[in-house]
Amino acid sequence: MISELDAREPARTARDGQVYLSAPDVGPLEEEYLLDALRSGWAAPAGPHLAAFEQEVAARVGRSSAVAVSSGTAALHLALLALGVGPDQVVVVPTLTFAATANAVAYTGAEPVFVDCDPSTGNIDVGLLADVLHRLRVRGQRVGAVIPVDVFGACADYTELLPVCEAYGVPVVEDAAEALGAAHGGRAAGSFGRAAAVSFNGNKIITTSGGGMLLSDDPALVERGRYLATQARQPVTHYEHTDIGYNYRLSNLLAAMGRAQLWRLDEMMARRRALRERYRDLFAPIPGVRVLAAHDRASNCWLTTIVVDPQSTKWTAGQLAAFLAQHQIETRPVWKPMHLQPVFSRARAALTGAAEELFASGLTLPSGSVLTEAQIDRVCLTVEHFLRGYP
Repeated sequence: MISELDAREPARTARDGQVYLSAPDVGPLEEEYLLDALRSGWAAPAGPHLAAFEQEVAARVGRSSAVAVSSGTAALHLALLALGVGPDQVVVVPTLTFAATANAVAYTGAEPVFVDCDPSTGNIDVGLLADVLHRLRVRGQRVGAVIPVDVFGACADYTELLPVCEAYGVPVVEDAAEALGAAHGGRAAGSFGRAAAVSFNGNKIITTSGGGMLLSDDPALVERGRYLATQARQPVTHYEHTDIGYNYRLSNLLAAMGRAQLWRLDEMMARRRALRERYRDLFAPIPGVRVLAAHDRASNCWLTTIVVDPQSTKWTAGQLAAFLAQHQIETRPVWKPMHLQPVFSRARAALTGAAEELFASGLTLPSGSVLTEAQIDRVCLTVEHFLRGYP
């Protein structure tokens, strides 16, 4: 599959010798859609590509309604606001996530409460979540929402998670920023909970350069999000505002690019999956190295992460990262847990040590669908060169 797709224009691969973690995968189809949007005269935020993009993503995910916005963070923020989350409430968030998840909670004035992860997947520990919700109820805390995160493109265990949240009467907002195209139990990522957010940031599996989308089966929730995303402007001829609004709407031009990307999503997931399988084969003979969520066939394989046990390997994830960096190959540690971030150092957290262990021992490897066969060979050969230096 990978070799069949290598005949790409030079503009679609890195020209500076660097192998990037997850560079945008764009080409002639995206150019065609963007030119159509420009030539149609709809260069302003609203336009036919924007409406079509919302409908197409909602249909792909299996939701009835959607509003396209400027980022996945904006989508999370709007979802929380539409649910009435605000000061004097707490929102339960995985500690192993990008800061945007917790930042969106802070925007509302609510307090994030962090929960540790399942070490085998990196997703939220559902058993620990149940314990946290119980303790919050005993203390009389108002829990505005739970935000599970589909880490690195693999869905959280919604089969177990949703009944737990339902039992406590807490709405779920799915942070599927990394997981468009993934699934759990036959349902698409983005289809779980009262609302969900996806991201189209530059490094995501599909991109609109920057952007995101709020999805829900509750039309009133989505319309509330749409209203707040357009400066909360009242439907009158003059500018009238009765609420604080936000300039969050995605543009018609970027939506056009997103439509082209969505059309190619399955192709891009297939390339990332083929690359993950190659990494899995590469590290299979090495005791002490595993691929995080390696056998999750429903993942979109956005990023492939290895977990290293230095007691077995005699080398660390950091040493491999440094060696690859010397050869212009970009890698990244696993998300630094939110409870270790200075900005959230005073937040409450329920911890097992699993997220800290993944942060210390995990390494995310180049995973982009735009990587050429030559670049993939280079990464694998450089890893093999590194491994030859250890018993």
